[in-house]
Amino acid sequence: MTRSSGRSALSGILNVDKPLGLTSHDVVDVVRRLSGQRRVGHTGTLDPLATGVLVVCLGKATRVSAYLMASTKRYHATVRLGVTTTTDDAEGDIVREADVTITRPQVQAALESFVGRIEQVPPTYSALKRGGKRLYHLARQGIAVDVAPREVEIHRLELSEWRPPIVGLDVECGPGTYIRALARDLGEALGCGAHLASLRRTRSGQFAIERACTLEQLEGAFSTGTEARFLQPLDVAFEHLPALHLSADLARRIVLGQEIEGREAAPEALQARAYAPGGKFIALLSREDSRVAWKPRKVFARPEEIAPLESGNARTDQRN
Repeated sequence: MTRSSGRSALSGILNVDKPLGLTSHDVVDVVRRLSGQRRVGHTGTLDPLATGVLVVCLGKATRVSAYLMASTKRYHATVRLGVTTTTDDAEGDIVREADVTITRPQVQAALESFVGRIEQVPPTYSALKRGGKRLYHLARQGIAVDVAPREVEIHRLELSEWRPPIVGLDVECGPGTYIRALARDLGEALGCGAHLASLRRTRSGQFAIERACTLEQLEGAFSTGTEARFLQPLDVAFEHLPALHLSADLARRIVLGQEIEGREAAPEALQARAYAPGGKFIALLSREDSRVAWKPRKVFARPEEIAPLESGNARTDQRN
């Protein structure tokens, strides 16, 4: 991979198909080298064992990474029953083995108990911090740490493959869910132990694996100056919200941090994306009640970037 030269700083969102064996940070480093942009970050870690959708933000788009991190994720997981490991996945050392005499109905019944809001203990080998140190650093040093459970939400959990001792799972879950921990806990519920054998993220928010690009495709695009075909604008992070197309005067008020009236625009919505004349995305708006004015929640433009067109009222466009 080579770093591009002679390019202005890029902004946008990449939907990358992370390959096996690389960390999420490795992918970020590759994008930095190719783009020449230092402001690059991902929106949800995938372990080296995992593949699939890794959303990477460049430049100004890093300002929306927190919103993308909070999105729903989908995975296809392969779980190996009967073997427990130190890391809860195939990369760890085996600590226990057991015969697997589990039936398919037993697995399906166990899965039902994990759907909804549940308490989950993150893996000991994880990037969470304790006393300023990553848990996996402490675990590698043999330091035992009690990891507190936290609430996560699993929206859908289905048995998609049955080849005992291998089972395939399709998972749709909220942010912060560890699929490794889910595999571990499923094994405990079944009494035989288990670990995560493989994992592929198939969707992160609105970003699907079918539209993801490989690192090889990115390299080719940057080398030929056609990377724009993979870069998506930062407002796609809010495409599920109604769009308010504002006059120049109202748009300037928003980027200056002022409120605007707009009770007739998106009457039921409490959040919206705002655009200046010409279609420039300028801000994320919010309000506590549909009867009150819109407030700028996050601004992405400066007053001088708004064309001096005629005044008018806000109008709404709920098309994505």
